[in-house]
Amino acid sequence: MTPAGQKKFDETHAWIAEHSTDAAENQPLFVRCLTFAQSGPPMLPGNYNNNYRIVQAPGYFSILSEQPHQTRIIPLGEHAALPQNIKQWMGDSQGRWEGDTLVIETANMRFNEQSRFGNQYDGIADENLRITERFTRTAPDLIIYRATVTDPTVYTKPWTIEIPMQKVDEPLYEYACHEGNYGLRGILSGARAEDKKTAGQNPNHR
Repeated sequence: MTPAGQKKFDETHAWIAEHSTDAAENQPLFVRCLTFAQSGPPMLPGNYNNNYRIVQAPGYFSILSEQPHQTRIIPLGEHAALPQNIKQWMGDSQGRWEGDTLVIETANMRFNEQSRFGNQYDGIADENLRITERFTRTAPDLIIYRATVTDPTVYTKPWTIEIPMQKVDEPLYEYACHEGNYGLRGILSGARAEDKKTAGQNPNHR
């Protein structure tokens, strides 16, 4: 990380350690069912359900991630980019072919103080984040996925991950993310109960 990126990382984690249960917004993105590491970009493996359905149609690619059942729709060729003031959790993607490799460039990603890279890599990013993904089919049943992360205000240089994607003849299942429905309420209500318990033990607690 850059010195500024490392400072932000340290300050953010110190703050979260003290305030993670103050409000729903302080919880990780995947706990709030907003986005998962598998959704991308970049598409990083999680603990399980690392499966995708990739479909090519005229002028578009769609990538459905089994967890958390989100679909990215990527236009191919010339496509007007979103205005800079419109940010999305999965960004604004543009696709093109370079020989036999599908290249997807993504910018305009929404960010907050929580890692967008999931629980496998607890990194940070900001408004300067750019992702370049490359899908190369090297065999009938194998795609090599490469993703390069560029964020000059957070990282001293771009970094790249590479993952083999093996074809399987199995159905994808609907992953219904219920944590945001009842798990999050349980986390916050449990914290408020702990606050009351602490307040009873300490008359100066407010």
